[in-house]
Parts: sequence; C-alpha cells; structure tokens
Amino acid sequence: MATMSKQQREQFLAGPHVGVVSVNGADGEPPTSVPTFYAYEPGGLITMFTGTQRRVPKRIERIKAAGAITLVAQREEQPLAYVTVEAELVEIGRPTAEQLVTIARRYMPEEHATGFAAGELGDPESTIVLFTFRPTRWFSSDTSTD
Repeated sequence: MATMSKQQREQFLAGPHVGVVSVNGADGEPPTSVPTFYAYEPGGLITMFTGTQRRVPKRIERIKAAGAITLVAQREEQPLAYVTVEAELVEIGRPTAEQLVTIARRYMPEEHATGFAAGELGDPESTIVLFTFRPTRWFSSDTSTD
C-alpha cells in the first residue's frame, strides 16, 4: 500500500465519504467512534455537526474536553484506500443553514439537505452543534498505486 501525497490525501478527504470520528473516552472508558457527515476543502478546515433530532450525545462534551479528534475516511470498494487525520478543535457553535446544507448535500439530494437544515434550525429545542477542526497530522494508504 502506497502513502498518498499531500494533494492526493486532501482530495480524497474532500470526497463524499462517510467519516468515522473518534474522540477520547472518559477516564477508564475506551474512545468513542461514530460515523459522521463532514465537509472539507483541500487546505481548509474540517466541519461536522452532531446533536441532531434533539439528542445530546456524550461525544459533544468529550470533544470539548479533548480539544481534538481523529477522523477516518475510506473507500470500501476495490482498490481500497483511506485517509486518517488528527485534528484540533478550533470552534464550536450553532450552525447556520448554509453550513448545515453544505455538509448535508454531500450525502443527500439538495432538497433533502435544505429540508434537514430547516427542520433542525427551526426546532426551538434543537441541540445541534457545529464543530470546526484544523488538521494537524495525516496518515493515508491507497492500494491502487501498488
């Protein structure tokens, strides 16, 4: 398996992969790892949201406490490839409709993404949170170049 160049790994991460985000667990607990929708443009920051449907997952507080995550994106069909990025937390806040749609449209049709964003942001009891991360360390592999 060959390691990807900086340009290759950034392009790969920018693709519409469902990511798996991991964050340190509480004392004595293993890390928490969950699938996530995210957005990334080469050379930029990673954004993702959580807390949809009025759920307040433990990972919100764990990400705040750790100040960092690991994100994995992979291609499951042949030839296999993956990018893993460690990233530091740079911002936490309530997302705008544009931010939610930007992420959601990578994974669903535009009209569904717009409806999703309107539903989350229109709910007065919404608990949705947007995290922004700066990549700090990269790992990658691509079997298509072997």
